Amino acid sequence: MGAWPPKRGGALSTGAKLRRKGRSLCGAGLRGGGPNGAGHRDRGGVWWLAFAPSLGPGCPRDEAARSRRGPGPSRRSGSGAEQGRGSKGAAPSGAGSAARMVLEGNPEVGSPRNSDLRHPGSQGSCVLSSPGEDAQPDQEPIKYGELIVLGYNGCLASGDKGRRRSRLALSRRPHANGVKPDVMHHISTPLVSKALSNRGQHSISYTLSRSHSVIVEYTHDSDTDMFQIGRSTENMIDFVVTDTSPGGGAAEGPSAQSTISRYACRILCDRRPPYTARIYAAGFDASSNIFLGERAAKWRTPDGLMDGLTTNGVLVMHPAGGFSEDSAPGVWREISVCGNVYTLRDSRSAQQRGKLVENESNVLQDGSLIDLCGATLLWRTPAGLLRAPTLKQLEAQRQEANAARPQCPVGLSTLAFPSPARGRTAPDKQQPWVYVRCGHVHGYHGWGCRRERGPQERECPLCRLVGPYVPLWLGQEAGLCLDPGPPSHAFAPCGHVCSEKTARYWAQTPLPHGTHAFHAACPFCGAWLTGEHGCVRLIFQGPLD
Repeated sequence: MGAWPPKRGGALSTGAKLRRKGRSLCGAGLRGGGPNGAGHRDRGGVWWLAFAPSLGPGCPRDEAARSRRGPGPSRRSGSGAEQGRGSKGAAPSGAGSAARMVLEGNPEVGSPRNSDLRHPGSQGSCVLSSPGEDAQPDQEPIKYGELIVLGYNGCLASGDKGRRRSRLALSRRPHANGVKPDVMHHISTPLVSKALSNRGQHSISYTLSRSHSVIVEYTHDSDTDMFQIGRSTENMIDFVVTDTSPGGGAAEGPSAQSTISRYACRILCDRRPPYTARIYAAGFDASSNIFLGERAAKWRTPDGLMDGLTTNGVLVMHPAGGFSEDSAPGVWREISVCGNVYTLRDSRSAQQRGKLVENESNVLQDGSLIDLCGATLLWRTPAGLLRAPTLKQLEAQRQEANAARPQCPVGLSTLAFPSPARGRTAPDKQQPWVYVRCGHVHGYHGWGCRRERGPQERECPLCRLVGPYVPLWLGQEAGLCLDPGPPSHAFAPCGHVCSEKTARYWAQTPLPHGTHAFHAACPFCGAWLTGEHGCVRLIFQGPLD
């Protein structure tokens, strides 16, 4: 047998010194011996497990794999298959191939799509071929959906640049880059764990103790595209997201400590209709690895697999009734590394996980909210975006509102909403202002201050109610609107204007804040809503003529 550790000529990074023993037990779905018959432990301190469904007598998957490899050394040396240099005699039958099973912990485990297995009676290879549906150069790529960061009214304050932007469309890639679970290793030697994790292959490492780790290797999935989201600006992150502070600004500067993970989550989209999108906690780093340390919440599932949660968690909320005029807020859930759905923990970073919610999935729907503990994203499907207003419609509504020539009931000056191209700087002279407690719209004036209640507290000259007095700004992020209705309501206290349905929906939707708090917030700037309803109906006065 070959010696461990390997000599100078050995390639430690390939994991080639993880040997297998024992005959193939394809019919039983296991290979080798070990604790409870679940694997084999070699002299390097490695428990090696390879799972496979019962393929019946003859194990056609092993036979097909051997016929493709021929008599040469195994290509899967990284998963424990090795022809030892100093070994005597041939390896046992079936020891040169690895029977595999999808280890993904979701309700679809074992399905033909996930396991890439054909019926045992099929001829030839058991692995499905590549879709071969790459978009032609002259065709528009198929759009899976769009991610919109709440708190930015159509654009970042510093401008949308590259992967750092307020809105990102996910489209089908020229070549699939998705991955799926493949093989699980039980590691008892830190050196071996490091060797397996640094092989350049996608893997998830679960550190149970200083002397025990579980590594799940992932393999290429030709049926899915993967998109990663996080705070890191490394190339493997497709959408760079930073913390959003209330008021529509990003937390910047060296003193601002981010609570968003560098590799927060990943979304896998099916390359075939209906182009389903699924979300998973955590993303792969520059070494194609995900590490869950000793302090991270992790556990063994009833079927013997591993799962876990990230430090601050990835929360998802699916709206009831879809994202439309009849929508209602749903219930916030937490998504695990393997895509399972759990109830919320006592706090974002608690060690104890919530309860498994078996009747819910990690499939994103139109209007699903994704909270990364510092920023909240909205998922819109292509079909949902067709029902949302366009920028041209929003501009037409602005011009129609200005054409009505609303007037200040006291100063009798004509009011007009400024053009979005002007940007949100200082309010214009004709800018409409509103008393957010009553909804009366005025032009700007300096009387009625109630400094004993605060610098922004004013008394409405029409109804005498005292409250904030703020300028009105039209909501310009069309993807946040439920319907193309007229701009009739404003959020309190920020003054962003949108349709009634949109205002009432967001005023009833609690967004996560901090470790365990929830607040309704304006989707256009992120300001926490106040007042009894969180929004107010605008009362304009028409021209006297």
